[in-house]
Amino acid sequence: MRNIRIIAKREFASYFGTPLAYVFIVIFLALTGSMTFFLGAFLFRGQADLQPFFVYHPWLYLLLVPAVAMRLWSEERKTGTIENLMTLPISTHEAVLGKFLAAWAFCAIALFLTFPIWITVNVLGDPDNGVIMASYLGSLLMAGAFLAIGSCMSALTKNQVISFIIAATACFLFTMSGLDIVLNFFRAWTPDWFVETIASLSFLTHFNAVTQGLIESRDIVFFVSLIAFWLFANILIVDLKKAS
Repeated sequence: MRNIRIIAKREFASYFGTPLAYVFIVIFLALTGSMTFFLGAFLFRGQADLQPFFVYHPWLYLLLVPAVAMRLWSEERKTGTIENLMTLPISTHEAVLGKFLAAWAFCAIALFLTFPIWITVNVLGDPDNGVIMASYLGSLLMAGAFLAIGSCMSALTKNQVISFIIAATACFLFTMSGLDIVLNFFRAWTPDWFVETIASLSFLTHFNAVTQGLIESRDIVFFVSLIAFWLFANILIVDLKKAS
């Protein structure tokens, strides 16, 4: 845990060593605010909830989270600092977890800074704050799943742009798999169990259930399992690259 903490601290500090971190946070806050109040018609719905706020999170994460993840390993390989990192008395899984936790903490800060919207809905009405808190937790877990995929893809190449494109594509597939336009395509020629399997892999299916206040263990397990799987794949890829 000590090595993981040291790596996470080093990585987290590097985010705020450049203006990019502040630019990301400003863009995230601006997009969430504009989508909530304008596209979601927050002030004209007549309902005291944050549904218009959370409904756009999967689509924001689809582009913004891979942008955070693309530098995790690609930059290390491009600059050659990955050799120095791997010669330190740390294991691969400690390096992977440390980098991931730092990036996840950065995303958590950006999400936390949206709290004025939560305050606003409490001033204007009497919302179910339990549902809102659960939705924040679901959003953070979903961001972690996006990030784990992006971190794994970042380990595949030293080109950050290619890393971003591959990660965004993979996240897009996981997001879109729960939409009717995709499921209807498979319903025409595949059995029901196969369609249900595809739908169960969608971020939207599980995240929408959480935002409705239906907190079930299967939704939490889905995001946690996805994070664990992609981090494990990340460790394998880094070890293979190191061996070669």
